[in-house]
Amino acid sequence: MKGVLRKLIRLFIDDGTFALTIIGIVLLATIASAFLPTIAAGTILSFGCPLALLLNARMAARRRRR
Repeated sequence: MKGVLRKLIRLFIDDGTFALTIIGIVLLATIASAFLPTIAAGTILSFGCPLALLLNARMAARRRRR
């Protein structure tokens, strides 16, 4: 059970840049929802999170090639 828990924790902590990016996107969407229509926050999340994943995957691929 400890091994599974460790792997689960590493899943979220492994790439700090990606985690911080997602936190930033969620924070931006939260702030936007206070000042803009709700659809704006949904749009930020819908496009921001996949974009962050794509960019993170590209950076990881570049690191592995070197």
